[in-house]
Amino acid sequence: MILSLVFFTFSFAFYFITAVLYMGHWIFRKKWLGQTATAFAFVALMSTTMVLVARAGESGHAPFSNLYESMVLFIWATNAGYLLMEFKHKFKAIGAVVMTIELLSMLAASLLPYRFKSVEPLNPALQNKWHWMMDLLSPWGFEKYAIGWLDFHVFTTFIGYAGFAIAFGLSLIYLVKNRSEQKGGRSIMDAFPDAKTIDELSYRSIAWGFPFLAVGIVSGAVWANYAWGSYWSWDPKETWSLITWFIYAAYLHARVTRGWRGKRAAYLSIAGFLAVVFLYWGVSFVLPGLHAYA
Repeated sequence: MILSLVFFTFSFAFYFITAVLYMGHWIFRKKWLGQTATAFAFVALMSTTMVLVARAGESGHAPFSNLYESMVLFIWATNAGYLLMEFKHKFKAIGAVVMTIELLSMLAASLLPYRFKSVEPLNPALQNKWHWMMDLLSPWGFEKYAIGWLDFHVFTTFIGYAGFAIAFGLSLIYLVKNRSEQKGGRSIMDAFPDAKTIDELSYRSIAWGFPFLAVGIVSGAVWANYAWGSYWSWDPKETWSLITWFIYAAYLHARVTRGWRGKRAAYLSIAGFLAVVFLYWGVSFVLPGLHAYA
């Protein structure tokens, strides 16, 4: 078994333990459970980092070239984004939802056929490198690790997806928390911050992810021109990327100019992430196109 798959197996176990610990902290409200959950979230992040590093060493290129590798990148970015949010705002109960999303993503990646996990030669359409980086690394014999427009495109896009995944989890929490506040009394949702704070955190996550998605789309167009001689060809993945961008642009526009808050914003956030899921999984398997190799 190749080393990256060994690290992936450990990562799966770490994410399972992390999700269980955050759930325990949410339900039982024990401080030590929250502290242990955060520690395991860091361990899971480091383990996922090693999956990507090992994969790069085994393949000789950035580990973003297929569905399995980009899923690991998504999981890594979502974990890192959540830990930054927890460090800043100290709301550990949110980890119960975000880490469950992470665990489900790990499960989805693990269920992919082995052909997605095996190390394969890079598709010729993906073999582009930035010449200045090649020149910088070649004196030390590391030119094969130089990145190109594809690597930059995938990395920035999945940073955006991570922000949207966190916002999705927060939007789900908001809908339940808001109903709990309207009913009054004590409930299990008291472990979460108030609905207004959750709504604001969801907005910040989308505001953080949206520029990365925009940069990812633009850099993808540059790469497409390099690979296929056209910046835009209305390939299914390109089309759905644009649809996803419009949904989140509408969210930000409605919030800033029309004051959308609460349920309407939460539902639009959820719709946006469902578009991301279809863009990533549905298009890859249902609507094949130029991105079919993904």
